[in-house]
Amino acid sequence: MDFKIQKQQNHTLIQVLDEKLDTHVAPTLKSELVLIAGNGEKNIILDLSNCRYCDSSGLSAILVANRLAKNSGGKFILTGLNEAVERLITISQLDTVLNIAGTPQEAIEMLSE
Repeated sequence: MDFKIQKQQNHTLIQVLDEKLDTHVAPTLKSELVLIAGNGEKNIILDLSNCRYCDSSGLSAILVANRLAKNSGGKFILTGLNEAVERLITISQLDTVLNIAGTPQEAIEMLSE
């Protein structure tokens, strides 16, 4: 399994365990996200602290998570970005669209705002 999924009281924390969020991992992540949203989960926190690399399919999975959370009236928060992944998100101008937190703990605090 490339992820660790923890259901909490008011959110689901998904930790990507793989170093790369790419075409090998992203499709599985997308289907997990759809299942999680289908189960009525509104708030999703995606922790990428183990990821050193993300490609367009990874970005696509991130956007799917964002859309699913938004559609259910919840919040999607991205956390644990390393320099390369953060740069990609900034270049793609997704930093203006996505909620980004430094740590999972900060993300949890953002949910209660």
